[in-house]
Amino acid sequence: MESTEGELTTLLLNISAGAATASSTTVLIIAILVLLLMSAVIAGAETAFFSLSLKDINYLKVNEKPSARTAVELLNHPKLLLATILVANNFINIAIVISTNVLVSALISPEINAIVSFLIQVVVVTFLLVLFGEVLPKVYATQNNLRMALFSAQYIKILLGIFKPISSTLVTSTSFIETKLGKKVGKNISNEEFEHAIELTVGHTATKEEVNIFKGILKFGNISAKQVMRTRLDVSALDYELTFSEVRNYCLDAGYSRLPVFKDSLDKVAGVIHTKDFLPHIDKDTFDWHVLIRPAYFVHESKLIEDLLKEFQQKRMHFAIVVDEFGGTSGIITLEDIMEEIIGDIKDEFDEDDLHYKKLDDNNFIFEGKTLINDVCRVLGLPSDTFEPVRGESDSLAGLILEISGKFAAVNESVKFEHYEFTVLAIEKMRIQRVKVTIHPPVEKEEE
Repeated sequence: MESTEGELTTLLLNISAGAATASSTTVLIIAILVLLLMSAVIAGAETAFFSLSLKDINYLKVNEKPSARTAVELLNHPKLLLATILVANNFINIAIVISTNVLVSALISPEINAIVSFLIQVVVVTFLLVLFGEVLPKVYATQNNLRMALFSAQYIKILLGIFKPISSTLVTSTSFIETKLGKKVGKNISNEEFEHAIELTVGHTATKEEVNIFKGILKFGNISAKQVMRTRLDVSALDYELTFSEVRNYCLDAGYSRLPVFKDSLDKVAGVIHTKDFLPHIDKDTFDWHVLIRPAYFVHESKLIEDLLKEFQQKRMHFAIVVDEFGGTSGIITLEDIMEEIIGDIKDEFDEDDLHYKKLDDNNFIFEGKTLINDVCRVLGLPSDTFEPVRGESDSLAGLILEISGKFAAVNESVKFEHYEFTVLAIEKMRIQRVKVTIHPPVEKEEE
């Protein structure tokens, strides 16, 4: 009887030990799979974040999703981002190696040769890390970099908080070494330096207009539709409810070849009318002009004009409606607006001869309030980002004055930024009509 009870106890102990071993093996397998998934996300995030184009970054900046804002925050500190990714990936890979070693040791019988066991561990771990932790996620991230960046942004931010002490130390050490060596890795060349290089290389053989074209090409890739569009306050458009005679008279007075058609308000654009389509019906007193409405082409205000030009060429279009993130109409942009960014103002027989500005002398100019900031900089011969620190969301000279002053300026009131002074000359219906721009000579600092 005692012998039977002893055998039963031994059997129960063996079953318990086997169950414990099976349980620990399951936990190890799950842990390894989770660590591999984490390694894959980190590897994909590294490829995704550092392969984003300027267009992708602009999209993230205007996107209101929390993941997009987090991605922009991470991209503002690229060195810290890279250090965090590398440190986290190394820690996770070490954890995978240790976990796999324990798992293989538990599964392989002690009688098997130690060298064979070692080779199995090396081959298995290497295969898992290279295929699932590096190759597959990086291939996916290369083809879907924006999607991967948005997916991994919150996860990378958590890792940044965990490994920030180590990452910050690495970044500081790197900066210290760079300073001691007297080298700047990946030094960026500013637009001003590029422009100076253009003047040095072609300035002695090319005309002033040709040099300006070279400069326009240089800046072309960084200009958005919002910067060159005609704002909605200056857009001529047709109400859908107008009669044919009213539309005909409006088109003759406006003098434009294309006009948007709206229902109720300009935020509800129904299409675009080409005035040439009216020619066969010009002598008719009544005609259903709505059949002539063509579909409108909509673009976001953050879209780069370089990409928009390609789309215009592919779709054989000259006109687009610019919308904001809420779908409201911000303005319109034409092929002519885009080309003027390279070759300067284009004048045709329908354009008015008087310009939007008047030069009083070399240091004083009078502009219309609706003049775009980019155009003001072009006339004054300044870099396009001169007023970037204070322009905020404004695109026009009037908006710039409101941003600087923080309130609606009165007539003859002046506001200053650095050595530039803006004086409001005329206001009509709560809109700044004319502005005097004065360029004061920069104040030279006294040598100590």
